[in-house]
Amino acid sequence: APYHAQQQAAEVAGGPMIAVIGRPNVGKSTLINRLVGQERVVAFDQPGTTRDTISVPFERHGKHYTLIDTAGVRRRGKVREAIEKFSVIKALEAIEKSQVAIVVIDAREGLTDQDMTLIGYVLNAGRALVIAINKWDGLDTDQREHNRSTLQRRRAFVSFAAQHFISARHGTGVGELMGSVDQAYASACRDLNTRYLTDLLEEAVFKHNPPLHHGRRVKLRYAHQGGRNPPVIVIHGNQTQHLPEVYLRYLTNFYISKLKLKGTPLRIELKSGKNPFSDKKRTKKRKK
Repeated sequence: APYHAQQQAAEVAGGPMIAVIGRPNVGKSTLINRLVGQERVVAFDQPGTTRDTISVPFERHGKHYTLIDTAGVRRRGKVREAIEKFSVIKALEAIEKSQVAIVVIDAREGLTDQDMTLIGYVLNAGRALVIAINKWDGLDTDQREHNRSTLQRRRAFVSFAAQHFISARHGTGVGELMGSVDQAYASACRDLNTRYLTDLLEEAVFKHNPPLHHGRRVKLRYAHQGGRNPPVIVIHGNQTQHLPEVYLRYLTNFYISKLKLKGTPLRIELKSGKNPFSDKKRTKKRKK
């Protein structure tokens, strides 16, 4: 279905659009069939069977959703045929149109570089993220311990995202997975009060002052919400362009913690205001 039709279906249903993405043959279609409860998406054993995106509206526990099943994304070096390129474009479009992305990973292979690239696409789009490690039931105890520690290390840069060890074929862990989807969607689309955001900014600055720049302190004055999906916080002040990246990360983590955001990245935009008295001072000097 065309993407505008998918968007309309989600709006009518009143629930989030969820992009289900991953490498070929990791079990995306099987997961969707498990969630929907019927064979709505064809799933074969051959890698990359699904070629185009398929929109699947469904209801679970009284809540409405629209799942987008995407074709498996291959490494760029292998994307030679036009149909493969089309599949990659569709997957990226699905991420852009979604509010939440479920990245499905094959537990037997762990978190590969290709998986990391897909997660990067989700982060660049600013979408909420849930990680599903599928086929977990097929691993023995030693494999599970090894893969669990490897996953924990490699996913450090997306520590905000919940991860679930599941079996799409048998349904193990799928209920908890959707709980995290609900939580991520709520965080991504949440309304944030201006007064509260400014109070939190004052608290953050009180606990850890911005650094000096050429002997002058970068001043942060107030904050307000600048967008949703992902949530954007706009901070106004003086010389904000000189705020170092490490302090920006501190503010981001502070807000995520205080606002109890789960499963969504948070973006902070900095704006420097012109000093309203600067022109008056220059005028007075000229008169003298």
